[in-house]
Amino acid sequence: MTNDRSDFTQGSILKKLTFFMIPILGALVLQAAYGAVDLLVVGRFGSTQGLSGVSTGSQVLNLVTFVVTQLAMGITVLIARYMGEKKTEQIGGVIGGAAVVFTIISIVLLVLMVCLARPISILMQAPKEALTLTVSYVRICGAGILFIVAYNLLSAIFRGLGDSKSPLLFVLVACIVNIIGDLVLVAGLHLDAAGAALATVVAQAVSVVFALLRLKKKGLPFSISKQDFRLNAQCRKFLGIGLPLALQECLTQLSFLALCAFVNRLGLTASSGYGVACKIVNFAMLIPSALMQSMASFVSQNVGAGNQKRAKKAMATGIGIGVSIGVVVFALILARGDLLTACFSTDAAVIQKGYEYLKGFAPETILTAILFSMVGYFNGNDKTLWVMIQGLIQTLLVRLPLAYFVSIQPDASLTAIGLAAPVSTAVGIVLNVGFYIYLNRKSATVFNKKS
Repeated sequence: MTNDRSDFTQGSILKKLTFFMIPILGALVLQAAYGAVDLLVVGRFGSTQGLSGVSTGSQVLNLVTFVVTQLAMGITVLIARYMGEKKTEQIGGVIGGAAVVFTIISIVLLVLMVCLARPISILMQAPKEALTLTVSYVRICGAGILFIVAYNLLSAIFRGLGDSKSPLLFVLVACIVNIIGDLVLVAGLHLDAAGAALATVVAQAVSVVFALLRLKKKGLPFSISKQDFRLNAQCRKFLGIGLPLALQECLTQLSFLALCAFVNRLGLTASSGYGVACKIVNFAMLIPSALMQSMASFVSQNVGAGNQKRAKKAMATGIGIGVSIGVVVFALILARGDLLTACFSTDAAVIQKGYEYLKGFAPETILTAILFSMVGYFNGNDKTLWVMIQGLIQTLLVRLPLAYFVSIQPDASLTAIGLAAPVSTAVGIVLNVGFYIYLNRKSATVFNKKS
């Protein structure tokens, strides 16, 4: 029906795309806010060393979280597939097998993060002044990794069942508990980075309990037995879907860890400033990220309906939305970037270093809107292999080498390091435009042969 917001094959592209994007953006905003709270509270009530510890430690935690999220995507896809095929009797095996697999993953991560917290922090080149606090942050988050993994698993299950509102509630609950925890443990008890880590773990634990209660109350169209909780045939299926996504995400996040290490070599103030800037960057990238996720579903529906022309118009519309907002964010960062960084720290030197990085990064707010809309378009066309290839080219062959080169210069600046991001994105846009032209010529050739 034309009035059905979930039907993307007809009606206003701008209206449909915007309405679909808003809930996704809401979830991303909450997730970004969740990550920003630790830095904000530590920056206000903790120490510069604690700020650096949270900045470096959160990079490690992000690696784990994002990889687990992508791996869990296989569960979401498989459950959704069984729902569509009316094979709900298979879902119990998916959830049971996933529980076993992700428990094993949690145990492995716990051992690695707790036992190797110090080597990991040293590998990240955490400043000597902040090394102890970085180790504490990584170790505490590692001890509570079971809750972090469980949270992502449960969210994946709900999304597979067609329920996207519940994961939003889980994030909201975690945000509220994390804020309270940070205020009590950091501002009140002055536990610095360790307090921020404890608040994160407790927030995730409360969110998991909330999710389990909601899952129990939810009228499920399937049953789960004790026999489902084992390594079964369903494990191979969801791992087959999720592992490629997790591999790509792992390599991408490792590159971010390397970038963090490059910056840490410049000293404590630079490390803290970069950590502050990264939180602002996370917020700046929310709309392009929401566009990318929305675009994949929008394009996929239209490609399935044989309406490739509308799919291309959707990509152009997404680029228009993203660039319009990106220009505003670009101007805001250049003009008032120091006020943005001041939200996360009271240290004038840290504020200035954060602003320096943002000035180099600023063009990324415009360029990423173009790139992510194209990536969403290719994902919707099942060109995920290409998306992975171009992403790795950008990250491993352009951004990392460029950032490393400028970081080892005698007059290395965070502005020059920040500039590596828009340069790599510009390369990505060129690659994707070339691939887009190639696909269009290929489809035209096939059409002519059929004619």
